Amino acid sequence: MISITIRQAVLADLDAVVTLFDGYRQFYGQPSDGVAARTFLQARFEHGQSVVLLAEVQGQAVGFTQLYPSFSSVSMARVFVLNDLFVAPTARRLGVGEALLAAAADHARQLGAVRLSLNTDVQNLPAQALYESMGWARDQKYYAYHLSLNS
Repeated sequence: MISITIRQAVLADLDAVVTLFDGYRQFYGQPSDGVAARTFLQARFEHGQSVVLLAEVQGQAVGFTQLYPSFSSVSMARVFVLNDLFVAPTARRLGVGEALLAAAADHARQLGAVRLSLNTDVQNLPAQALYESMGWARDQKYYAYHLSLNS
């Protein structure tokens, strides 16, 4: 059985997280840009704007998830947006994604959050199957709308 370690990443983990984050962005059709990835992530770390959970197998970083804190006015409670989840191709089907999702839920619960929310590509069927197998429910009540601010 493979041993997966999940821990909260710190600034010293930036190099490992940048590599995974760049792979995540490429998965979603963006060009590789390690410099911009580093700048973006370093700002999140330095300003405490997100929580990055890092998955390691035998001391190697193989996946991450990034949580952004928010609040629900209706619930009057803390929520987290699970904005990013990525597992390196070599570590897929080893339980890394499940471990990251479980750790994200544990982290949010420990901070008193009432909900984790995420979006995924409608064609990312493996991710959808994983989420649903772990108790995530697809929203049947609300539509998501976005306003692009880049003209």
